[in-house]
Amino acid sequence: MESPGFGARRRSVAVSVEGVIVGGGHPIVVQSMTNTDTADADATALQVARLAHAGSELVRITVNTEVAAAAVPEIVRKVRGLGAAVPIVGDFHYNGHKLLSDYPEAARALAKYRINPGNVGPGRHHDDHFAAIVRVAIENGKPVRIGVNWGSLDQAVLAELMDANGRRAEPRDARDVMIEAMVESAIRSAELAEATGLAHDRIILSAKVSGVRDLVEVYRRLAERGDYALHLGLTEAGMGMKGIVASSAGLSLLLAEGIGDTIRVSITPQPGGDRTEEVAVAQQVLQSLGLRSFMPQVSSCPGCGRTTSVYFQELARDIQTYLRDQMPMWRERHPGVEDLRVAVMGCVVNGPGESKHADIGISLPGTFEDPVAPVFIDGALDRTLRGDHIAEKFKAILDSYVELRFPAVGAAR
Repeated sequence: MESPGFGARRRSVAVSVEGVIVGGGHPIVVQSMTNTDTADADATALQVARLAHAGSELVRITVNTEVAAAAVPEIVRKVRGLGAAVPIVGDFHYNGHKLLSDYPEAARALAKYRINPGNVGPGRHHDDHFAAIVRVAIENGKPVRIGVNWGSLDQAVLAELMDANGRRAEPRDARDVMIEAMVESAIRSAELAEATGLAHDRIILSAKVSGVRDLVEVYRRLAERGDYALHLGLTEAGMGMKGIVASSAGLSLLLAEGIGDTIRVSITPQPGGDRTEEVAVAQQVLQSLGLRSFMPQVSSCPGCGRTTSVYFQELARDIQTYLRDQMPMWRERHPGVEDLRVAVMGCVVNGPGESKHADIGISLPGTFEDPVAPVFIDGALDRTLRGDHIAEKFKAILDSYVELRFPAVGAAR
C-alpha cells in the first residue's frame, strides 16, 4: 500500500473501551497483559494496578476457567480500590462462549472481550461459539477484539486457501498463503460479528506473528481491507534485547506508515522480572517516533576516548532515574512536563551544541578539559558548575526550570 507519509494516520473507525478511545485519529493507546493466575484475585488485581500506574491504558487478563471467570468482578473491584480506573479486557480461548454465558457478572465487569477465531471451536461449532460470544458482547454493550494469531490460525480458512493455491497454475509460496489466511480469518470474523449484530465501531482487529517482516506484511494487507481499528504487536517477541529490538522495529515500521491504533510489546520478562517493562518499551517507541509524550527525554552521548571518566554516565543514569521518580508528582502538578528535553553530555565536542538543542542541558568536562560543567537553558549559557556536587546542583536547577516552564496547576501564569 502507498504510505501516507510519516506522521499521517490511516483512517480508522473509533472504538470506545470504557471511555478509552481506540482509533479514529485519537492518540495511540498503550496496552499490556497480566501473567498472574486470574483465579488469584489479589495477585491479579495488584499486577493490573501496577501496569496501569506504569502507564498501560488497557490491561488484558486471561479468563480460562470457571474459577477465573468467577474472580473477574472481584478483580475489577480491587483494582478500583487501588486507585486504577484502567479498563480490564478478558482474553478468551476455547471456552469463552460458555464462561461468558455462565458468569454474567464477569461479562458485565469486563471492558472488552478478545476472541481468537482459531480457538473458538472446530468445524460446525466454530461459527456458533463465535456468535455466542458476540451476542454476549452486544447484550452488555462491550466491544470485541478479533485477534488472529499465526500459532493458532483457523485451520479451515488456511486449508481452503492452501487448496485454492494448489490449483493455481503458478502457486504462491506457503508464507504468502499463510499471511493471506490470517487477513482473511480476521476479515471474515469481523463480517460474521457484524452479521450477528455487533456494530462496526465495536470491533478491533489484530493479526499477530513473531517475525518483523511477516508482521509488516500482514498489517499492510489488513489495513487495505477496511477501516477497522487495528491493534499492533509482535507475538512471542522473545526476552531481553531480542524482544525489545524486534518489537520496536516491527511497530516502528508500521506506525511510521500510519498503521496502528493501539499497541502492546509482548516481551518475555526475566524470571521474577518487572512486568511493567513492556509498558515502558511501548511508551518509548511512541515517544521516539514523536507520536506521543509520556515523560521527559534525556539525550546523552555514548562516550569515547575523550570521556574516560564514568561520571557523565553516572549523571545521565541518575538524571533519568530522578525524572522517572518525579513524574508521578510532576504529571499532576505540571501539565506538559512530559515534553521536557534534557541533555547530559560528556565532553566539549558535541556537549555544548546538544545542550543548546535541549530545553536544559549540561556538558561535563572530558579528559584533560577544564573541570567545569556549563549549563544551558533554552539554548543559552545559564551558569557554570564546579566542584564535587554537580549532580545535586543540576537537579536543583532542573526543579526550578520545571516550576518556571510548567507552572503548577492553579498557579498564576
